[in-house]
Amino acid sequence: ANTLGLVAVKANGEVLDCMNTLKKDNTGYHLKHLFVGSEGTLGFVTEVAIQCPPKPQSVSLALLGVVDFEHALRTFRLARTMLCEILSSCELMDDNCVTPVVNTLGVRNPLAEYPFYVLIEVSGSNAAHDEEKLNAFLESAMGEGIVSDGTYTNEPSRMQNIWQLRERIAEALLRHGFVYKYDVSLPHDDFYQLIPVLQERLRGTEAQIVSGYGHLGDGNLHLNICSPEFSSELLAQIEPFVFKWISERGGSISAEHGIGFKKTKFLKFSKSDAAIRTMQQIKQLFDPQGILNPYKVLPPE
Repeated sequence: ANTLGLVAVKANGEVLDCMNTLKKDNTGYHLKHLFVGSEGTLGFVTEVAIQCPPKPQSVSLALLGVVDFEHALRTFRLARTMLCEILSSCELMDDNCVTPVVNTLGVRNPLAEYPFYVLIEVSGSNAAHDEEKLNAFLESAMGEGIVSDGTYTNEPSRMQNIWQLRERIAEALLRHGFVYKYDVSLPHDDFYQLIPVLQERLRGTEAQIVSGYGHLGDGNLHLNICSPEFSSELLAQIEPFVFKWISERGGSISAEHGIGFKKTKFLKFSKSDAAIRTMQQIKQLFDPQGILNPYKVLPPE
């Protein structure tokens, strides 16, 4: 949505100029969108124009502890209603991924231990106005018993320390051995349900940690499964089960990271046969010799 225009070079060397900086341009097919997410399989992008938001004048961050996922979801929905235009981030973390950050990396958790944590960030142009809205939200959330405990700050160093609990999860989990990583999208009601399903499915296997965190506001879950070392037997228990489960609930097997060459055979769980055929036809049109990032994104015909 923020890509305004781009220039790409096709497989035959032709330069395709789709560059402009207009917010609205409804003239024919939006060819630029073909290159967004195509992972270099249709051409080389050499120039791009991106719409960047202005830097906010005020930022505040709240870390909230909740007793279960239902309360985390209620926290998000209340924040979306009460904070509206200043809500810039809503992140969910379970205890299985926060604990390694605290114990392995020594990052301080300012709250007591809770099964789930929600990070709420607000960004705006009027500090007094934004703080008033955030305080009203926190009072409602705690008064209604949705949130059990919390802390908030607008002091940059404290915000940076709190963000470490979220941003260093991947680093902490890697200290536990091999990590099977999945970047998926799910409807909000199903956002976390995959975790207990997998915890039960992988009970008695080499899996030591099954955790979930991610962008709750966007429905984007980062599923991480840790084992002492890579195991093909454990992988067979995870895939394709994870992708089938997600597909049955109308989710996406890749929210941000793309398909690459490892997920091509699983693309069918997010795209229909007709959609895949159409993408293969587009690939054939742009790159008939198959020289641009072969083996990526699309399954073999």
